[in-house]
Amino acid sequence: MSEDLTGQRLGHYKIDGVLGRGGMSVMYRATDTRLGRKVALKVMGEHITGDAEFRERFVDEARNTSAIDHANIVPLYDFGEVDGMLYIAMRLVDGSDLASLIKDGPISPKRALELLGQVAEALDMLHERGLVHLDLKPANVLVTSRESAHEHVYLADFGLTRRGATGHRTSSGDFLGSPTYAAPEHLRGEPVDGRTDQYALSCMLFACLTGRPPFQGQVQEVIQGHLHLEPPPATSLVVLPGSIDEVLRRGMAKKADQRFGNCKELIAAARAALGPAAGDTPPPPRTAVPVPGPMSGPQPVQYAQQGPAAPGYRPPYQQQPPRPLPPPTNDPVRLRPPLPAGSASFATKSGGSAKWIVPVLVGVALVVIVVIFIVMISSIGGGSSGDDSRTTESTETSSYNDNDLPTTVPTVGG
Repeated sequence: MSEDLTGQRLGHYKIDGVLGRGGMSVMYRATDTRLGRKVALKVMGEHITGDAEFRERFVDEARNTSAIDHANIVPLYDFGEVDGMLYIAMRLVDGSDLASLIKDGPISPKRALELLGQVAEALDMLHERGLVHLDLKPANVLVTSRESAHEHVYLADFGLTRRGATGHRTSSGDFLGSPTYAAPEHLRGEPVDGRTDQYALSCMLFACLTGRPPFQGQVQEVIQGHLHLEPPPATSLVVLPGSIDEVLRRGMAKKADQRFGNCKELIAAARAALGPAAGDTPPPPRTAVPVPGPMSGPQPVQYAQQGPAAPGYRPPYQQQPPRPLPPPTNDPVRLRPPLPAGSASFATKSGGSAKWIVPVLVGVALVVIVVIFIVMISSIGGGSSGDDSRTTESTETSSYNDNDLPTTVPTVGG
């Protein structure tokens, strides 16, 4: 509906404000002026009330809902039509809905199982009576903690229909309801039963554990996902035991006969799959493992083992990961001081020293012989005088080498 009825009267109901809006209706907070109590008043949209088939279903389903008495189903007080507008008056629950609880991310698995377990109880009771909710979504699960020590759930806003009837559509073929949590048979307009609600409950469990519905995008993308695609594994989004993926996959099976026997079986299977992981904290998001980029320098090649190794086969070198450090303790840790240069840290293997000692000794002997020879030459020329002779001797001796020894000794001129 486009018109806001706040401040107006609808029959004997005074409308106080808007609680929420949907594609087919607006939910108002209202006051029943006859009884003086607050109610939630659901007023159907004008584009829906003009459909004769929908109006007939509305009356039939409202009567069925008013006859239900269950602790987890919101009581229906009244329904009717005023000035061409269809309405349903029901109990006003002081709390929030499940959609508000998961809009910022997943809730804890323990809380999800406790809340959806109550939803399963209500749904199975409906199914035993031959009824199907057919509009199950988080916004229709009301949660309050003001009535008991624990959170209490009320299932509300029924698109109630008889088992075996087809999914909600108008005479023009338009789908009635939210496709985000709708089962394939519901979207195709085929006969529905309790397993149709179970599909939606599985989608809600997925949303509670991951913080998002299984299929996202534009309306047609969501519908095609429900009709043809497998749901993404919940463990690809959050850290949970892998066995929960199989539970969700079965609950959201495309064919109804492949799902669980009832909604309580679904929740029991989820509780068993989560096991100790069903704690009080939301599951952490699954972080993507970064793909390592190219590294500088040569890298060892990793080889995959292909079956048993042949006799005598030696696997190629593989770089071993560094050994983990020992766990910290309270005992002091003694560190080895750095070794001084020339210490055993530079020693070679035993038996290798004989290979380099002999060449070193021979080299030292040759150096000593050359030094003695130079000293002898210097002593012979020590008695000479004059700058020219010293310059000449210095010049000549500078050209000496080990392989060209002089055969004559220069003499001093008179």
